[in-house]
Amino acid sequence: MGHGSYTAADWSKLKNSRNLSSDQNNEEIFKSKKCDPRFDPKFINMREARDSEDHPESTPIIIGLDVTGSMGYLAQKVATEALNETMMKLYSTNVVKDPALMFAAYGDYQDQSPLQVTQFESDIRVAEQLLDLWLEDGGSGQVVPSLLWYFAAKHTMLDNFEKRHKKGFIFTIGDNARCREDSLNELYQRVFDEKVSMSVAEILQIAKEKFEIFHLYLAESGEAIPNDIRRTQLHGHTMKIAPEEIDAIPEILISAMQMTESMSMKEALNQWPKEKHGIVQKALKSLKIK
Repeated sequence: MGHGSYTAADWSKLKNSRNLSSDQNNEEIFKSKKCDPRFDPKFINMREARDSEDHPESTPIIIGLDVTGSMGYLAQKVATEALNETMMKLYSTNVVKDPALMFAAYGDYQDQSPLQVTQFESDIRVAEQLLDLWLEDGGSGQVVPSLLWYFAAKHTMLDNFEKRHKKGFIFTIGDNARCREDSLNELYQRVFDEKVSMSVAEILQIAKEKFEIFHLYLAESGEAIPNDIRRTQLHGHTMKIAPEEIDAIPEILISAMQMTESMSMKEALNQWPKEKHGIVQKALKSLKIK
């Protein structure tokens, strides 16, 4: 990555060329029938977010989508609307310098491809690669976002971290944040072709050395964030919205980044349209950022 910038014109061109519409289903949007080797962690040594002439202070941002069967609407919404809104607002708010986005699709323990990862990109290629991911549509309740945390910790090279000692950002989005804890050695051997002898907590800890890590929990309006999620994996870094509120994903992610950079919640809210304030504030109120 490192060259070019994301523009609304490039998005319109891509959207027209692929006939993208919010009315389409996932099979019409995501046409891959198997995991592309370009995105298979087994064949990836490192993903790099490097500085360049176009982007001298690159900031890595990873967005991980739960693509199990219950979350099909999420990928559709992100691909047709939220990605473009997020990119345009990242540039307009200047929340971070030179954003470089990588998308990840994480699924179920039993999936053929429980994790897929794109390149870090700063231009329309981030959207092109997202659309080339395979939505396996599995799901038995054993999601594995810890695969993404491990990949981010062990298989990324980041100028932002190495040169400037600054962290990037990881956001996982889905309706289940409980990581499978057993049979991890077998899983990591299958996905990465590596022997990994660490617990989920240990994996998360080493990922936190390079990234600020958040989870956006999708649940019905009256459902609270489960106590086991609050207490364990991402205490103080889990936000919640209802499925009908996912239009606010760009504002929530950007506000969380800004609050990490010391912006107050009031300042973060005031930059958005008033109709978004309630949803964004409700999501951000559970954050405990040092």
